[in-house]
Amino acid sequence: MAESQQQVPTASSSAPPIPESQTPGLRASRLIQVFDQALARTLRANSYSNFASCFPTPARHVPASLESVWRQLNAKLEESAKAEFEEIIDEREAVKHLNELDRLVTEARARKEEEEKNGDGQTENAPHVLGAEELYKAHLTPYLQEAQSTLNNTLEATNAQNSELAQTVQAQRLEIEKLLSHLESVVGDIEGAATAASQFSKEHHLRQDAIQMDHEVNRGSNV
Repeated sequence: MAESQQQVPTASSSAPPIPESQTPGLRASRLIQVFDQALARTLRANSYSNFASCFPTPARHVPASLESVWRQLNAKLEESAKAEFEEIIDEREAVKHLNELDRLVTEARARKEEEEKNGDGQTENAPHVLGAEELYKAHLTPYLQEAQSTLNNTLEATNAQNSELAQTVQAQRLEIEKLLSHLESVVGDIEGAATAASQFSKEHHLRQDAIQMDHEVNRGSNV
C-alpha cells in the first residue's frame, strides 16, 4: 500500500484521469497484480517433478500420461482460482471502492498543495488534507472502539457466568462430600450388621449342635 501511495501523482504534475468505477485504478490494478503473482508462485510450486514424486509408478511407466494429467490439473487450478477471485472482486465491489480511495487521496493531496501554495493556513489535521492512512484510521477507529466495548461487555458477562459456575461447582462438591461421608457411615452400619448376623448364625449353630447332642445322650440313657 505504501508503494502504491508513492506512485500517486500530485496536482502539480500531469495527473492521469480518475478511472471509472469499473475500470481498475492504481490500487485495484495493484491488487490484481499481487493476486496474479501469488497464483503464479503457487503454480510454480506445483512443478511436474513435485507432482511426479507423489506418483512414482505412473511417472516411471507412463510419464507422458502423467504429465498430461499434471498440465490439466494446473490449468484447472488456475482457471478456478481466477474465477473465484473475480467473483469476490465483483461481489465486494472492490474495484469501485479502491477507485474511490484513489480519488479521495488524489483530491486530498491536490487540496493540500493548493492550500500550501495560497497560504490559507489550514491546520494539518483538517479532514481534506489527511493522507490515506489517516483517513483509513479516522473511519475505522469508531468501529474498533465499538467492537472493543462490545468485547469488554461480553468478557465481563462471561466472567460473571464463570464465577457463578465456579460457586455452583463448589457447592456441588461440598454436597458430594457430605453424601460420601453419609455413605461411609451407612456402609459401616451394614458391615456391623453383617458381622453381628454372622456371629449370631455361628452361635445358633452351636446351640443346635448342643441340643442335638443332648437328645442323643438322652436316647442312649433310655436304651
